[in-house]
Amino acid sequence: MMMKNLTIFSLLFLSIHTIVKAQLPPVFSADRSSQSRKEETVRRYLPPVRVLWQSDHTGEQIKNVATLLKKGTGQADLSGKNLCILSSKGKGKPGILLDFGKELHGGLQIVTDQSNGGKPIKIRVRFGESASEAMSDIADTAKNATNDHAMRDMIVSVPWLGKLEIGNTGFRFVRIDLVDDQAVLKLKEVNAIFIFRDIPYTGSFKCSDTLLNKIWMTGAYTVHLNMQDYLWDGIKRDRLAWVGDMHPETSTIAAVFGYNNVVPKTMDFARDITPLPSYMNGMVSYSMWWVLIQHDWYMHNGNLNYLQQQKSYLQQLLKHYISKIDDTNSEALNDGTRFIDWPSSEDKPAIHAGLHSMLVMTLSTGADLLDLLKDPATAKQCRDAVARLKKHVPDAQHSKQAAALLSLSGLMPAAKANEVISENGVKDYSTFFGYYMLQAKAKAGDYQGGINDIRNYWGPMLALGATTFWEDFNIDWLPNSSRIDELVPEGKKDIHGDYGAYCYKGFRHSLAHGWASGPTPWLTEHVLGVQVVEPGCRVIRLKPNLGDLTFAEGTFPTPYGVVKIKHVKLKNGKIETTVKAPASVKVIR
Repeated sequence: MMMKNLTIFSLLFLSIHTIVKAQLPPVFSADRSSQSRKEETVRRYLPPVRVLWQSDHTGEQIKNVATLLKKGTGQADLSGKNLCILSSKGKGKPGILLDFGKELHGGLQIVTDQSNGGKPIKIRVRFGESASEAMSDIADTAKNATNDHAMRDMIVSVPWLGKLEIGNTGFRFVRIDLVDDQAVLKLKEVNAIFIFRDIPYTGSFKCSDTLLNKIWMTGAYTVHLNMQDYLWDGIKRDRLAWVGDMHPETSTIAAVFGYNNVVPKTMDFARDITPLPSYMNGMVSYSMWWVLIQHDWYMHNGNLNYLQQQKSYLQQLLKHYISKIDDTNSEALNDGTRFIDWPSSEDKPAIHAGLHSMLVMTLSTGADLLDLLKDPATAKQCRDAVARLKKHVPDAQHSKQAAALLSLSGLMPAAKANEVISENGVKDYSTFFGYYMLQAKAKAGDYQGGINDIRNYWGPMLALGATTFWEDFNIDWLPNSSRIDELVPEGKKDIHGDYGAYCYKGFRHSLAHGWASGPTPWLTEHVLGVQVVEPGCRVIRLKPNLGDLTFAEGTFPTPYGVVKIKHVKLKNGKIETTVKAPASVKVIR
């Protein structure tokens, strides 16, 4: 009888379950794959490496803080052991500043123990790319601390005997403060949630100068952090797909990672949200960068099918640019924001020279792409337009940005442009256009000058504690400035909070900006000497330029595998090269 009743009950349960399931809203249906979105990143949990600051050293308000430096499990438990305890029952409200050792993208995992009364406890969490940013207040308008684009300063409630994950930003430092009076917070763990693409560094670079090695890797890591679901400019801000920023980034990706889906995905995203005749990101130059990236990406990967998907948009875009040449054969790009980079943004002659040069480069490159896409008619229109543009040669007027683009477009002799770029060393360099200044120096054959400028401009950021390269940097900021990985000593300048201009004033300044990675592809191309000659890296040329280096070695990713290269400078000054390449890659010297 009991078995019979159980069977009837089971049948009744199944019947009810089927009816209920059929009535559930679509979100609970078994297959929502067509509407779901999968992230291409992974998560790792990292403990801090040091406690940089704590408000109390008496042991009354903060106890056992060093336990937070140990690797945890991410799981709350009932053992009551190895806890960091923050108490506001004494005078003031305790706070700690944690250093995770390296710039990261992601958030924070907080694992708690039991608290009195079994109630949540309010804490204030502040993320910072520098120690001083993590110690700042949003209300500090003088140093421009913000929550722009990513929340980095917030008050949250942590659970009783549980776990909370918060935040999504770029940071190295985190400050945690108790908010309520008469509260006791028992922390089992505080871990950084590191969100990134788990991909190998198949490209590499090593030479006799350890500073250059570190600069190469820092540029690579900076871009790696910005390879999120899309390719961003910065992990704190703006976290957007700025197409101009992407050109140094995609150059770095090609040299370090080879093919990665984030590039075409972001390029297509920029195209799809920008109906013609609008310009990408509203900048007249940024759609030109899109054309230049398409060419460089095709040369590295050789994917003609992908290039063919751009044909219609590319044709219309190039025709629009042709229409923006006036009767004096000058660029007349007045229907969008006229921008080269921020330091030159108030120099109208430099902007004109830069945009005119970029138009020459874009239409020349566009013509080559159209040849591949079997459109000789539009290709001819592009080349005819270039011939017109070359009749008008703007003056660089001592602008390093303008001189670099005039040189790269062929409008200015490379040696003359190099004279402008070399004035006063790296003064007036910028992290974005520094890449093109270096490229112009290479075109002039001044490889040693390029190596020196990398040391003297990107090197000081590392000397100040940087683990990623910044949105902007000015060597005029160096005197009496403190490191970003220490609290600012009395009488020192806060290089993060006290400096900056335009969109990057004070703490709003991004300290992990992908457009600053130019030395990485430059060292691969000009010191290791790798030049792609035929699409898909089917043919590469090796032309090393060691300057004052005694050796350089590394790897270069191609669609067919990795090319291994080593150059050694002999006593007679000649360079001995050994290379091992996949069978499908022809290496010429």
